Amino acid sequence: MEIEQFRYDNKIVQKFLYATMLWGVVGMLVGLLLAFMFLFPNITDGISWLSFGRLRPLHTNAVIFAFVGNAIFAGVYYSLQRLLKARMFSDALSNINFWGWQLIIVAAALTLPLGYTTSKEYAELEWPIDLAIAVVWVVFGWNMIGTILKRRQRHLYVAVWFYLATFVTVAVLHIFNSLELPVAALKSYSVYAGVQDALVQWWYGHNAVAFFLTTPFLGLMYYFVPKAANRPVYSYRLSIVHFWSLIFIYIWAGPHHLLYSALPDWAQNLGVVFSVMLIAPSWGGMINGLLTLRGVWDKVRSDATLKFMVVAITGYGMATFEGPMLSLKNVNAIAHFSDWIIAHVHVGALAWNGFLTFGMIYWLVPKMFKTTLYSKGLANFHFWIGTLGIVLYALPMYVAGFTQALMWKDFNPDGSLVYGNFLETVTQIIPMYWMRAIGGSLYIVGMLIMVYNVVVTIRKGSSVEDELAEAAPLTKVSKRRLAGETFHNWLERKPVQLTILATVAILIGGIIQIVPTILVKSNIPTITSVKPYTPLELEGRDLYIREGCVGCHSQMIRPFRSEVERYGEYAKAGEFVYDHPFLWGSKRTGPDLLRVGGKYSDNWHLNHMYDPQSTSAGSIMPAYQWLVTNEHDRSAVQAKMRAMVKLGVPYTDEDIEMAQESMAEQALQIEKNLYADPEFVRTYEADKKFAQENGEEFIDMRDREVVALIAYLQRLGTDIKVKETDELISQNK
Repeated sequence: MEIEQFRYDNKIVQKFLYATMLWGVVGMLVGLLLAFMFLFPNITDGISWLSFGRLRPLHTNAVIFAFVGNAIFAGVYYSLQRLLKARMFSDALSNINFWGWQLIIVAAALTLPLGYTTSKEYAELEWPIDLAIAVVWVVFGWNMIGTILKRRQRHLYVAVWFYLATFVTVAVLHIFNSLELPVAALKSYSVYAGVQDALVQWWYGHNAVAFFLTTPFLGLMYYFVPKAANRPVYSYRLSIVHFWSLIFIYIWAGPHHLLYSALPDWAQNLGVVFSVMLIAPSWGGMINGLLTLRGVWDKVRSDATLKFMVVAITGYGMATFEGPMLSLKNVNAIAHFSDWIIAHVHVGALAWNGFLTFGMIYWLVPKMFKTTLYSKGLANFHFWIGTLGIVLYALPMYVAGFTQALMWKDFNPDGSLVYGNFLETVTQIIPMYWMRAIGGSLYIVGMLIMVYNVVVTIRKGSSVEDELAEAAPLTKVSKRRLAGETFHNWLERKPVQLTILATVAILIGGIIQIVPTILVKSNIPTITSVKPYTPLELEGRDLYIREGCVGCHSQMIRPFRSEVERYGEYAKAGEFVYDHPFLWGSKRTGPDLLRVGGKYSDNWHLNHMYDPQSTSAGSIMPAYQWLVTNEHDRSAVQAKMRAMVKLGVPYTDEDIEMAQESMAEQALQIEKNLYADPEFVRTYEADKKFAQENGEEFIDMRDREVVALIAYLQRLGTDIKVKETDELISQNK
């Protein structure tokens, strides 16, 4: 038989490995800074681009797409070539994939701190960057599929199934969730509104976890764990069941993020059913991974690489048990909006994604540089300090979550809330935030130790950028099933058919859940008293989005006695029909704001933005002083309103034509309201006099950003009157 020689491309793997370590350190350091902001809220006082609301999406994007994303590409580019016995289809496409992805990361690192954000969880990047992501992702898929088609290994190994499902599903999720109408170079509005936007976002958000943080890593698990253990995968049959059941069921589970919300009950219940079912395939994968290590447990005790992988797979099992449990309505009623969810996602991120990446790096680097690891002792120390970091991070957050839930729902015998002031529930968990910061610090120390260990290992080794390999060429085989060949055996040598079936499997759930909600208007009842935002309120809402307020404040009152008592009437689907995007939030570091309109004076809001502790003693909210001092640019409001009209918001031509006059009038009224406070008048007049005496420009209060934000906050929840709501909904069904 003829044997062909060829060379594996190790250069691209090395590039992605270096990027993984670099962005891992950066993303985790930003996360650590955020953890300390809970303890020292004004640690970046006065620096807008270092405020909590702007850094939080930077942290999540850096960890998910920069650290984990580069790790995925590194692992896929290494394993795919060896599984297929072929060099990557195109070196040029490989490099476009690498440099394009790094440019996207840099664009995110620049735009998010500057406040350019869509506010949608894990999809905050604005439309030009979304387009770039789509292009680079297609390049990755093109390169992968091209390599599959020129392979020398006939049957596709299980890891390749997961890689293909990842490519197809992430493309579908990204495209549909990122449908937006551009208004300016870095400003757009989601084409979906309110409940529809929430459903599409969490269909994307949950499945971004599923198909970016899970399925590609399962593919890496199926390759690197057997390689590191020098053992075959425990069960081929289990891997088949694991793959098909996981990709089919996962796509249905997104609505469990929206339980007890204004989402229609049928969609919520569908999400619950499939979420509970998820535990079976998830644990099937975990069992397959762990049992692959049968017979090598003595090696696990001494080999840091295997230790990282064991804890990673165990973390995957813990997170995928907890996810279905959290989807049960009685559990979700306690956990949602609390720090329990923070603990849950970080068990997955730090243990599953982080530790599997570390294990992969420790195994790959010595192989690629033809040497041994510089220090096994440092690698083992990294394992133990990293594990301790995870424990010290997660356990306090669980305690904090339980504490929050119990305090939020606690009533006195007379029916009043025991903890009527939300801040009382914040101050109680500050010790837990200290422990989280310590745990995060330990985890990052471990990461830095790994970087040092790897750098020294690389320096003492020698890089083989084009690794020589040989294999027999692929011979032609009948397209039909051979005698004794099972359907799946046949499918494994048919990449096109495999990809089509995987695509059908992931599309079914999405179509059944999303299409009725978007196309059947009766699923979202309207309320006649709900009107579009005024021009100034629309501008204020954009400032709210820019500053990342949705990261700490929800706008979704659930139908619980405790929430209605604390915040006001529970949320109705019809209240959000003009919200592009929706702003329901996923975490309550501060109180819900859906009914905040009219609750406080304009002056209270001004002082709260300038110095939160002056109005709310013990608050951990940072100051937003630039909102009080910055002049507000309102020149784009008419373009924004025209975009809203295209999205179905009923602004008239007159509304748009008179937008500037309307804003000036409403802003002037807010300025007059501020004058009701003598302290404001004294400060304001003193500032004005100082500016005049020193020849400095003085901006009237009515022209400052905070006035627009106040207008928006004072509007929230005022469209409906509680006594009339049920009647209005029934009239408009």
